[in-house]
Amino acid sequence: MSTTTTPSTPGRATVPGPGGEPAAAPRVVRQRRRRPGLIALSVALIAAGGLSGALLFTASGQRSAVLVVARDVPVGAAISDADLAPASLALDPAVKAVPVAKKRAMVGQRAAVALKAGSLLSPGQVTSVSLVKAGEQLVGVALKPAQLPASRLAPGQKVLIVSTPDAAQAAGGGSKPAEPAAPPKTLAATVVAVGVAAPATGVVVVDVAVTAADGPVLAARVATGAIALILAPQEGS
Repeated sequence: MSTTTTPSTPGRATVPGPGGEPAAAPRVVRQRRRRPGLIALSVALIAAGGLSGALLFTASGQRSAVLVVARDVPVGAAISDADLAPASLALDPAVKAVPVAKKRAMVGQRAAVALKAGSLLSPGQVTSVSLVKAGEQLVGVALKPAQLPASRLAPGQKVLIVSTPDAAQAAGGGSKPAEPAAPPKTLAATVVAVGVAAPATGVVVVDVAVTAADGPVLAARVATGAIALILAPQEGS
């Protein structure tokens, strides 16, 4: 009976197995070398990230005392003390806001645009210019619900005051033959203020600015009640 001998690998120890055959010895796992420079760099990056986050949190926490709109203000209306409220907000430097210290200077100014409650007040939203310009007159126009649009009027809107037929003309009184209807006379005006509708009649008084020459003419038409107010066409329409 011959015995076969398995040659061993040089440099590798063998141990006999359960049946007497040689078995390979377990491999030795080499440990990785630690690199102190890489570890130091990682620690430095983590520290820098934490520092930048802390600086960002600190910067975002800086708040400013500014003014916000407390209630809706239509364009052209005078701003009152109750229309403004203080607020503490964290703002980007690019945002233009009105400091609380300038509230007294804002009261009495007019809204250059429609101001909405809860919005931030900016310097460009107010103006000291009155809607009644030089050479114009202010006329109060009393209108019934059927004499003005259902849309809410606001200061600064351009309107037309239209002369309407009186009751006799509307009924076609008289024996004269009907003449071709002429275009109704109109007066251009600018809304300055809108009153509150009367509870019983719904009549609203609208203050409008017209040229000094048209002021007396409009007042005479208002006295007859034969007028209507319509919105003027917008520019570019």
